[in-house]
Amino acid sequence: MSDTVRSPGGQEEARYRALQAVDPRAPEALETFTTGLHDESWRVRHAAAEGLRRVPDAPGVTARLISVLGERGETGARNAAAEALAGLGPVAIAPLVQLLEHEDPDQRKLAADILGQLGRPEVEDVLLRALSDEDLNVRVAAAEALGHMGGDAAARALEALLDAPTPLLRLAALEGLASLKRAPPLARVMALVEDAGLQRSALRLLGLHAPGEATERICRALASPVRSVREAALVALGTQASGLGPYERGELDAVARSVLAGIPGVTAHVAQALDGDDVQVRAGALVAAGALGEASLAVAVAEVAREDRLLREVLFTLGQLGAEGRRLLLGSMGTLSLPARTVAAEALVLLVDSTSVPELCALLEWAEDDLRAVVVRALGRTQSPEAVAPLVALLADQSLSSMAGRALEQLTVTHPQTALNALEAAVEQRTTPAAVAALGRLGGARVLPVLRRIARDADASWRAAAVEAAARADGEAGLELARGALADESPRVRIAAVRSLGQQGGKEAAAFLGLALKDEDRGVRVAAVEAVGVAGAKERSPDLESLVRHADSGLAMLAVRALTKLGTVGAGVLWDALSHHDAEVVKAALAALASAEASADGVSLAVSLLGHPRWDVRAAAARVLGGLGRPECLPALQHAMTLEQDAVAQVALAEAVVRLSGR
Repeated sequence: MSDTVRSPGGQEEARYRALQAVDPRAPEALETFTTGLHDESWRVRHAAAEGLRRVPDAPGVTARLISVLGERGETGARNAAAEALAGLGPVAIAPLVQLLEHEDPDQRKLAADILGQLGRPEVEDVLLRALSDEDLNVRVAAAEALGHMGGDAAARALEALLDAPTPLLRLAALEGLASLKRAPPLARVMALVEDAGLQRSALRLLGLHAPGEATERICRALASPVRSVREAALVALGTQASGLGPYERGELDAVARSVLAGIPGVTAHVAQALDGDDVQVRAGALVAAGALGEASLAVAVAEVAREDRLLREVLFTLGQLGAEGRRLLLGSMGTLSLPARTVAAEALVLLVDSTSVPELCALLEWAEDDLRAVVVRALGRTQSPEAVAPLVALLADQSLSSMAGRALEQLTVTHPQTALNALEAAVEQRTTPAAVAALGRLGGARVLPVLRRIARDADASWRAAAVEAAARADGEAGLELARGALADESPRVRIAAVRSLGQQGGKEAAAFLGLALKDEDRGVRVAAVEAVGVAGAKERSPDLESLVRHADSGLAMLAVRALTKLGTVGAGVLWDALSHHDAEVVKAALAALASAEASADGVSLAVSLLGHPRWDVRAAAARVLGGLGRPECLPALQHAMTLEQDAVAQVALAEAVVRLSGR
């Protein structure tokens, strides 16, 4: 293996894998990894650095890495050694501090660099002293290192360096202060911005100051012909905007708008930045785009949504681009990337107004289902009577019907008569039974004559819709129609009647639900079981209890769930349900056991289910027992763990044991 690592002619992949296979505890590991630091491949050198971190002899590794730092002409090896030392942590501090006293300034510089990467506050004093080193490169390295990890003393020292005669040192001080987010007084930074060599770093520091004079100077930098200066200004603008409240953000936008409006070609520069790779630059470009209010940037702004971290700012900026920006977005939805289209759609819901209806309807013609759902929401928010007709038409679309109904409710607040007239027309034209449901929900008692007439319709689907709608329109009339509908020849209508009774509740509804529980159609009986739970009809509990033993597993399971909802699950019901032949009924009973005050018998039966043939039942029993807080169940759970073969059930048992043992 060592021969493979040492062989320069070997394949890179072979050397890389050979290093990964080295046991860091082996006697030759230190030598092998050190050899790998000198490899021509950066992948191999990185693997060697990673391996050295795992060698147990940390002092020996540190000494060897320090020696590699002194190998002039071996740039790759020295960089890899620095990487390894930075990864060793505190154990490397003392040797590196000692290296800061080396006679070779190159060694001292490397020591300062690595100490900065370690980021340990205890080396701040050492680095502060290094700021007085006779070698400029060492002083610069110390300043950069303090920028990575310094505290108050470091910030004061770096600020003092802003008066240093050497531009490189002033630049390092600026960068360090920017990294520490410690801005000197505004007047001092404003003066530094005028220095071309320091301008980019000084702009970053301006971004740490409050909106106002600093904002104005940052925005003026966007007129620079130098792209890197413009990008530094955008980073500063994004930094300023982050975390501001509404009032301060308004002040920033006002200042930025007044300056940017006078810069020729600024819109093109902002568009270019929005399409860039740097996240911080794009964040600042969003702020600039919003301040400009330039509608032509809408698509470019939306595309920034590909970066998740900027979603909130994208939405905020789109809101600043006005009606024209919204229209451009609507017209470009088909060409946007998926992330951009998603955020643009959400923005449209917030940005639409009464003029948006034609564009939204045009979008409905081609958009896919998820986007159409957003458009429906947007139509409801337009507050426009023109949105009523397309929403009523969408009631016939099964995938959008319920959402269109909710959107119509929004419009009914502002345009009640328009919405009701459109719904009545849709019912008269027999567009869709869903229009009947919406009419009953929105029209109230005034539409009862229409609903009574439709309840006698020849089409069962329309009769069913009318029966359910009547319950929403008027309780007494709904009860009357539901009572009559229980005798309808169509099971569909009888099911609608049962659901209506469940929604209304009360003693009379409970009495009729008793009849429905004995209906010849299984679908009606299923609906009745669910309706009893919804209505809170506890007087029907005996009927449900008899169904718990029913051979029809679906009915039995629903009966257990309804009894659980009513809070009337007795010990006998639990015994019947937990003994059912169908595992789904058993799991429903376990859920009931978990939600009620479990008796000793119920707990005992749950314990017995730890040996059930089905793994999912065993897992459910374990979860229930873990949640009951009964320490006496702990031995049974521990014993079950020794026998369990299924991985999911093992996890459930282990979690239950932990909960009951208090670990």
